[in-house]
Amino acid sequence: MRDKHRNKHLAGSVRFYWNLLSYILHLMSLQNNEDIPLALVAGVDEVGRGPLAGPVVAAAVILMPNHSVDGLADSKKLSEKRRVVLSRAIKEQALTWALGRAEVEEIDRINILQASLLAMQRAVTALSHVPQHVQVDGNHCPVLQCSVEAIIRGDGKIAAISAASILAKVARDNEMILLDAEYPGYGLAKHKGYPTRDHLQALKRLGVTTIHRRSFKPVREIMEQ
Repeated sequence: MRDKHRNKHLAGSVRFYWNLLSYILHLMSLQNNEDIPLALVAGVDEVGRGPLAGPVVAAAVILMPNHSVDGLADSKKLSEKRRVVLSRAIKEQALTWALGRAEVEEIDRINILQASLLAMQRAVTALSHVPQHVQVDGNHCPVLQCSVEAIIRGDGKIAAISAASILAKVARDNEMILLDAEYPGYGLAKHKGYPTRDHLQALKRLGVTTIHRRSFKPVREIMEQ
């Protein structure tokens, strides 16, 4: 009986050390491949929580290890021209990147916070490489299959989050420019849907469109007049 337990224990030990050796060899093989980082960490940010019109857009980015894109910063602190240049560089140099979005109908149905988290979730899910960890700008985390942390002002601290904020900003701005041609008179190309004085005056003059967020107070008040 004692020999049986000893053999069982020995078999378990052999299995443990075999698995450990296999894992070490796997890590060594990854180290020999410079294109694959040992820990895939994605940065995530969203753009478009405050506007009265248009979707909320999120981006997820995994940068190449030991290689940062020069000039990354919080997208709000960069000029439009600089954001466009950096957006191209990020897409070319990142290991992987993806966009996610939540539409106006979803924003009105589940509220802007939940819609923002949904857009982030969709961006991470769309990545061609599955991250082991995700860092999100702000103080709320989307539900993901990996570990996730919220970092306040992360877009100014973490390179991957800065990259995500730039991609999301450029993508959403481009969409609002296209929507401006479809819904003329609202000035969408200029203010990108934010509640500026010109936008509010246009809403009162032209009325609420299908791309306006009816759950937002300024839009709702104009509809009730």
